[in-house]
Amino acid sequence: MDPHAQPPSPEPNPPASRRPPVPLDDALEREIAEALGDVNMSDLVELADPASSGRVEATSDVPARGARAPAPSARHKQRPDNSRGKGRRKGAASNRDRGAPKPERQVRMGRVARIHAGDVFVELANHCQGVCPLIQFGETPPEVGAELEFTLERMDAFEGLLVLSLPGATQKADWDHLEVGQVVDARCIGMNKGGLEMEVAHHKAFMPAGQVDIRHIADISVFLGQKFPCLIIELRKEKGRIVLSRKAVVAEERARKRDELVSTLEEGQQVNAKITSVQPYGAFADIGGVDGLIHIADLSHERLKHPSEVVKVGDEVEVTILRIDRSQDPVKIALGRKQVMADPILQKLTEIEAGATVTGRVTRLTDFGAFVEIASGLEGLVHISEVSHERIPSVDRVLKRDEIVTAKVLAVDPERKRVSLSIKALVDRPARAPRDGDVAPRGDGFLRDEDPAMRKLKARFATGSQLKGGIG
Repeated sequence: MDPHAQPPSPEPNPPASRRPPVPLDDALEREIAEALGDVNMSDLVELADPASSGRVEATSDVPARGARAPAPSARHKQRPDNSRGKGRRKGAASNRDRGAPKPERQVRMGRVARIHAGDVFVELANHCQGVCPLIQFGETPPEVGAELEFTLERMDAFEGLLVLSLPGATQKADWDHLEVGQVVDARCIGMNKGGLEMEVAHHKAFMPAGQVDIRHIADISVFLGQKFPCLIIELRKEKGRIVLSRKAVVAEERARKRDELVSTLEEGQQVNAKITSVQPYGAFADIGGVDGLIHIADLSHERLKHPSEVVKVGDEVEVTILRIDRSQDPVKIALGRKQVMADPILQKLTEIEAGATVTGRVTRLTDFGAFVEIASGLEGLVHISEVSHERIPSVDRVLKRDEIVTAKVLAVDPERKRVSLSIKALVDRPARAPRDGDVAPRGDGFLRDEDPAMRKLKARFATGSQLKGGIG
């Protein structure tokens, strides 16, 4: 950094947006109590930072200017169970009982390089850089280039900067700028089994796992190092406790987007969606801030036992809006996935003609017939009257499930996606046994002796005249 360069003009801190205090329900109170109890933030959050214990070495622990700090160590992610809660506090108390001296923080000389957005950026010896809250200087900000003493508080591993304070200044002097219901930018600096360890305005804060997002996130460690807006839902200065909620901010943002989006949606519109949840009855999909339900019957043209056969959480799919019920709060939206997909059944129906012989597997037996799968996803019906030439009381007397049969295609109905089959059409009709009273045919093919009426009929046939109705 050029010491003679003109620094940018100071920018005032943007006013933090405030919301009415959010009442804590019983479930959230229990969640916070289970995660924190009476633990102070200083006891709960322990940064893996040698500067916090007064052992910063200029040549080794402080990164060179412009160098990116290494990623947080594994101690931020995985710590022994006894490093949290009462066990750790008890150990800390025992150290105080033994009169263990509290390590003194180091004081360094530094030059004010620039002032920006409520922070004073300082250049230290050995090309190190640090940042000090502007609020600690009171009403008179320091002059750029001024040489001042600063106390080393800790290392911000994510920004690659040392966090500084003025000697004798109260690090918590900006408590009065925080209040319940305020939306602030906070950075995730660690995690524990109860949630995320946060930092807001140089204060340590906590976010319960249930307040990270509106949906369950299996691995909240993905937020480590990220900075995002949060809502202050609890502020207890006597315990140094700040409890944050990202969920409240996300929910409000989604509600705003939902109202804007719903006003533009129409039935029959095709949109892109992301699968957010898979249930036995269907899949929920986000279409840009609004969730809709894809019923299992509208997921695929094939018959499904469970939606997970065709979709999973995180899949990007194209859907069509089937119905919008604006009378509900929130609005109910029915989506369809198969409606934007080519129907393979129609293609297979075009390949089948009436009179063709097909082979398939019996998939279902009913009172009125048997369904036979003649292609993948395509079934035809053999009516009970087309199973056998003989009269049968039920289909299962002749056919069994999973049996392979050969049938003749009687008809194809593409509009109704139906195929009519016949098994008996490929089997010769058995000869009927003679019954009592049957008359044996004569040698000439007639069943009675010749008489005047018979001769008259023969004469008419012999002349080649055409009979209409009756016998003809």
